Amino acid sequence: MNETRSAPAATEPPGTAPPAERGSGRFWSPRRIPAALVAVLLAAGAGLLLYDIAAVRAQHPAMSWRRALARQLAERPLDDTWVLAGAALAAALGLWLIVLAVTPGLRGLLPMRRPHPDVRAALRRDAAALLLRDRAMDVSGVRAARVRMRRRKADVRVVSHFRELDEVRADLDTVLTEAVRDLGLSHPPALSVRVARPGRKG
Repeated sequence: MNETRSAPAATEPPGTAPPAERGSGRFWSPRRIPAALVAVLLAAGAGLLLYDIAAVRAQHPAMSWRRALARQLAERPLDDTWVLAGAALAAALGLWLIVLAVTPGLRGLLPMRRPHPDVRAALRRDAAALLLRDRAMDVSGVRAARVRMRRRKADVRVVSHFRELDEVRADLDTVLTEAVRDLGLSHPPALSVRVARPGRKG
């Protein structure tokens, strides 16, 4: 009599939890326009300066703008208004470039959880706000809803034309909390819900 045996099913050791999902992290903006503008300005300035230096080396007079600039820098004191204004402008421009270099940008994208290390995804803010608004409109008693989606907070403003406001707010808290969880964001925003009657501010 032949007897067949099935291989035992693979089981996880007791107490072993599934691997935690990681967040996608902020998406970085390429910022092509600021980089192109800075590159063009630097290339133009360097090319003009090198051309003038080469002309001086070839026994030609320096350009009038360079002579005037050298004279102004030699004659004006450091506490002159124009010198201070130029230094402030250069410092502001440098600070702006540093901020662009160290910040991700693309604030309109909300990073989502990563169920797999090779997958990255994000949700647009307006799409998330529209989904929350649709969920809010499904609640009984809601006449109108407006959602403002931020990175850390979702502001929901609702107008209710019947039912008690406390009941509508309780249903909204339940429905919207579940909706935020269903978005799958790596950093779910905090909810701020306000309910008012028509013609009144919540």
